[in-house]
Amino acid sequence: MRLPILTLFAAILAGCTPEETPRIADYRTLGELRVATRQDAIAFRQGDEGSSGFEHDLLLQLGERLEVPVNFIVYPDLPQMLRAVIDGRAHLAAAGLARNERLPLKWSAALRDVDYVLVGRGDRPAVHDEAGLAGRMVSVRRGSLPQEKIERLRKRVPALSLHVPLADSDQTLLEQAANGKLDLVATDRLHYAFAKRLYPQLAVAWDLPLKSQIAWALPLDEHDPLDEAVDAFLAEAIDSGHLARVADRYFGHVRRLRTSDINGFLARARERLPDYRPHFQEAQARTGIDWRMLAALSYQESQWNPLATSRTGVRGMMMLTVETADRLGVKDRLDARDSILGGARYLAMLRDELPDEIAEPDRTWMAIAAYNLGMGHLRGARAIARTMERDNTSWWAMKAVLPLLSRPEYAARLKAGAARGGEAVIMTENIRNYYDILTRIEPPHVPPLQPRGIRLTRSD
Repeated sequence: MRLPILTLFAAILAGCTPEETPRIADYRTLGELRVATRQDAIAFRQGDEGSSGFEHDLLLQLGERLEVPVNFIVYPDLPQMLRAVIDGRAHLAAAGLARNERLPLKWSAALRDVDYVLVGRGDRPAVHDEAGLAGRMVSVRRGSLPQEKIERLRKRVPALSLHVPLADSDQTLLEQAANGKLDLVATDRLHYAFAKRLYPQLAVAWDLPLKSQIAWALPLDEHDPLDEAVDAFLAEAIDSGHLARVADRYFGHVRRLRTSDINGFLARARERLPDYRPHFQEAQARTGIDWRMLAALSYQESQWNPLATSRTGVRGMMMLTVETADRLGVKDRLDARDSILGGARYLAMLRDELPDEIAEPDRTWMAIAAYNLGMGHLRGARAIARTMERDNTSWWAMKAVLPLLSRPEYAARLKAGAARGGEAVIMTENIRNYYDILTRIEPPHVPPLQPRGIRLTRSD
C-alpha cells in the first residue's frame, strides 16, 4: 500500500532543513514577493504569450499594493511548492491549492470553493457508489487533496487502484483520460469544465464526497508581515467584488457551452477554419486584434459559412448589415475575405469608441456586445448601470445590466428603444469560450510587418 499523503509530505519535507537552505528575508527587505507556483490551467499559465491566470493576476495586484514586484518560481508539483514555503525559500505558495489544515502552514482566506469529481470517457461505465470503484483505476495529481481521499477509499474498496504520476497536471491527466490512456481522473469540477471544452468525450463518472476551498499557503510565522497584508488585501477584494470580477474574467463563462456546441465547434475548426485562417491573420495585421478572437466572433456569427444569411438580412462570414458594409466599404458581403476584413475593422472601430477608462479585456468584451447590440444600446446600458451604482467599466457588472434593456421600464430610458441585451450577453460569453478553445489549439500569429496607416484609432 502507498504511504498516506501526510507521510508522503513528511518524507519530502525531510529532505531539506533550514540549516542547509537559508531562509529568505521578508518581502520588504528582499524587495520582492517570491511566490512558489506551478503550471495550472486556471491559476497560473506561463507560455510564449506571457503569464496569466486567476491567481497570477491577484498576486500581481497584491504586489502593487505591497509596492514590490512579484517573482513567480515555477515548481513541478504541489509538494515541492509547499516545501519551498516551509523551508523559507518562498513567501507564499499559490496555484489551485486546496486547504489542508493538517499541514504546517497558515492558509489565507478562501479564493473559491471547490468540489471534486471522478472523470472519464462518457462511453465507459459510470460509478454509482463506492462499490462501483472496484476494478477501476483512479489517477490523481501528486500531493492533491483528492489523493488523500482516494487513499481512504482504498481501505474500504481494496480492488480500487491508485495511480499517482510524478509531475502531471490536472489538464494533462484529463487529456490522457479523453484519449483512453487513463480510466478515471480525480479532479475538481472547474478543471473538468475547462478540459471538456477541448475533449467533449469526457464526462463525470462519480461525484467524490469531498469539498474544500482554494487558498494561499504561508509559513507558520506569527511575526511574518505578509500575513496581515494578505488578509487585508483579500478582505477588500472580496468586499468590493473585485475577487468575483477576476474570477469571472477567467472562468465565469466556461460552463455555458453544451457538449453538442463543443463538438460542432471542434469539427468546424478542423474542416473549415484552415481555409479562412489567412484572412483572419491578415485582419489581425490590419487591426491589431488577435486573429483567434476574430475567428471566434465569426464562428458565433456564421459558423464560418461565407454564404450565411439571416432573416433580418445580415450576411456573410461576419454577418454584416447593408448599412455597416457600405460604411466600411465592403463591396461583397458574401466574399469571405471582404467580410472578415470589414468585420474586423468594425470591431476595432467599436473598441476604439469606448472610453479610456474601460480596460482590457473588458474593453473587447463590451465591443463584441456592441457588435451585436449596437453602440447606442451599449451606451444606454452603461448609463443605466451608472444610475444603479454598478461599475459600467466592468463586463462582469454589465452582464447583469444588459438583459434589462428588453424590459419596458428600462427601454423607455433608451433613445434607441428596447433591445435584446440578454442575447448580446450570451453571444459574448460564447465567443469568450470559442476564443479560449482556439488559444489552446491554434498558435498566435506574428505578422512579419505591420502595415502602416491601417490600424484604426479614434482620430481616423
